[in-house]
Amino acid sequence: MPDLEQLVVQATADFSAAGEISRLEEAKAAYLGKDGSLTALLKGLGRLSPEERKAAGAALNAAKADIEAALAARRAALRRAQLAAQLAAEAIDVTLPGRGQTPGTIHPVTRTLERIEQLFRSIGFEVADGPEIETDWHNFTALNTPENHPARSMHDTFYLLDEQGRVRADVLLRTHTSPVQIRSMLAHVEKYKHLERMPEIRVICPGRVYRVDSDATHSPMFHQVEGLWVGENVSFADLKGVMADFLRRFFESDDLKVRFRPSFFPFTEPSAEIDVAFMHGPMEGRWLEIAGCGMVHPNVLRAGGIDPEKYTGFAFGMGPDRLTMLRYSISDLRLFFDGDLRFLRQFQ
Repeated sequence: MPDLEQLVVQATADFSAAGEISRLEEAKAAYLGKDGSLTALLKGLGRLSPEERKAAGAALNAAKADIEAALAARRAALRRAQLAAQLAAEAIDVTLPGRGQTPGTIHPVTRTLERIEQLFRSIGFEVADGPEIETDWHNFTALNTPENHPARSMHDTFYLLDEQGRVRADVLLRTHTSPVQIRSMLAHVEKYKHLERMPEIRVICPGRVYRVDSDATHSPMFHQVEGLWVGENVSFADLKGVMADFLRRFFESDDLKVRFRPSFFPFTEPSAEIDVAFMHGPMEGRWLEIAGCGMVHPNVLRAGGIDPEKYTGFAFGMGPDRLTMLRYSISDLRLFFDGDLRFLRQFQ
């Protein structure tokens, strides 16, 4: 039997000489590995007599425990040294000021949408919502849009595909929030069908819409807010009063000029464009188109389940993105969707 005490001393010395973890593992293999010197001695116990095996086994196990203890101690020392070196190399300068966490803020378009909703709620309008994937009937047919209208072309509208990859002519990404007006009328009529006189409908319909268009002032995805007021004896005078009051309150300007210019939309008759002129600032004296509006076409009322002989109504539509651009003097619509924090932090 070799001198086990000398074997432990030699193993401890070899472990101490290892300057890296990889070297230490090599030294370990020389003693405790499959072909290590101590392992070979343990394998040879079977050749000894029972009396010799008992004494030799106890001595070998004691030597193995000492070697493993020396190995563990050296491994821990190397890891401490490695950590100390890493900390020294990656030292933190505690004298530098803390970076902190930049506070978030509401997106300017979201801020505008919330302001629009607040102003219309204050005069009795409710906020209605609807799906962004719409049927052709809700998006076009119910809104008195003829089959040959350019808006139904794939050059203007995002149509969806079926499972075979073919274009479905009956399902699309909505091009405006007007379908919510149709859904609101149908739901309102169903709710109050038991009454002889239906309560008025007053809703605004904010949300995302989609069109095949992209430049500095247009985006394939943008926001729209439409409004609808249906009741007995609702007139164009009501429309003018609501919109003029809203625009002056939105832009916080009593001397804002508002004009209604004749136009055409399939879903309203008569129809008008709403223009505003600012009396101060960089846009002073210029007329800018803000919204479209008009009296709801009788065919649209019928599609919504409402008798046009008994009820009238007006509708309007405007772009919150454009209103945001005017309110904050922003020249490029694409800035809203780039995600540039330098731009967004201006609105904190």
